[in-house]
Amino acid sequence: MKKRSFVLMFICSVVLMFLCGLILAEEKVAAASAVILNPGAAEFFTKSVTIAALGLVAMGIVGAVMQMFAIRKALEGMARQPESAGQLQLSMIIGLAFIESLVLYVLFISIILLFANPFTKYFVQ
Repeated sequence: MKKRSFVLMFICSVVLMFLCGLILAEEKVAAASAVILNPGAAEFFTKSVTIAALGLVAMGIVGAVMQMFAIRKALEGMARQPESAGQLQLSMIIGLAFIESLVLYVLFISIILLFANPFTKYFVQ
């Protein structure tokens, strides 16, 4: 069962990266027009989009796997000691919120890299 879920997550992440490439293909057209004005701009923006997409995919996978482990361990604890189910459930929900906040931080950083990149002034002249 574990192997199948990891293979499924891997296939989903590859499909997501492929779809991101298709969706962001318009960026290359805009970047191609920027090559005439500044040759380094297209490469910089292409790398920024790639890094942002890979960060989102990686953190999405890691977040999902960590949430799976947290839920599994909490359910095992509830099965062993049903009287402590309320405390375990509260701790599990707080832990899941912390895990999800890490994924959201990566989302916010990726959005900043895509739309308001602070490193543009250093790499694009």
